[in-house]
Amino acid sequence: MRQAFEEAIHTHAYQYCIESLGMDQGEVFNMYREVPSVAKKAAWSIAHTRGISSPMFQTGTPETDQELLRNLIGFYVVTEGIFFYCGFTQILSMGRRNKMTGVAEQFQYILRDESMHLNFGIDVINQIKLENPHLWTDSFKAEVRQMVLEGTELEIQYAHDTMPRGILGMNSSMMEEYLHFIANRRLAQLGLPEAFPGAQNPFPWMSEIMDLRKEKNFFETRVIEYQTGGALSWD
Repeated sequence: MRQAFEEAIHTHAYQYCIESLGMDQGEVFNMYREVPSVAKKAAWSIAHTRGISSPMFQTGTPETDQELLRNLIGFYVVTEGIFFYCGFTQILSMGRRNKMTGVAEQFQYILRDESMHLNFGIDVINQIKLENPHLWTDSFKAEVRQMVLEGTELEIQYAHDTMPRGILGMNSSMMEEYLHFIANRRLAQLGLPEAFPGAQNPFPWMSEIMDLRKEKNFFETRVIEYQTGGALSWD
C-alpha cells in the first residue's frame, strides 16, 4: 500500500513538472506508443508482469510459483531497477549543473523512493528463493539472466534515441557503460554472475544520491524569504 501511495505521488509530481515546463501532457504521455524505444520498454514490462496483473492468478504449483518469481523480477529488477535509470541520470545531471533545478529535486525524491522499492522487491525475491530453493533451477537462472540482458539492451536503445549527439557532458556511450554496471549490480543482488566484467560507473554521483538516506537539512537550504528579511528597516 505504501508503494502504491508513493507511485501516485510520483505521477502527480511528473504531471506538475510537465505543466511547469509548458509541455503538452498528451504528447508526453503518448510517447510510450509513438517512440519505438519507449514502446518496446512498455511492451516488455507488460509481457513480463502479466501474471500478477491478473485477478485470477494463483500460486501453489511450481509453475505458478515460478511465474510469480518471474513477474516480480520483471517488475522490480528490470522495470524499476534498469528502465528508470537513463531518464533519472539525465535529469539529475542537469540539476548538478544548476539547470532545471526544481524538476531535478523532484526526481531526486522520486529516485529515493524507487530505490527503496527496488531493495524491497529484491528482498522479497531473495526470500522466496531461500524458502523455495526448488524454484531456483539452472534453467530458471538462465532465463532470469536473459531477462536482465534484454532489459539492459532496451534501456541502451532508449539512451541512443534520447541522446543521439550527447547532452551536457553525457552521451549514449557513457550511458551504455553505466547500464552495464547497473546490470551487473542487479545480477549480483540476485546471486548471479556478472554479465559485463569490468564495467565501471561513469556517474559515481548517482550512487551517492541513491545510497544517501537523508532528509533535507533546513540549514543547508537557501530560503529566499530569509534573504529579504535582513533588508527590513525596524525604525
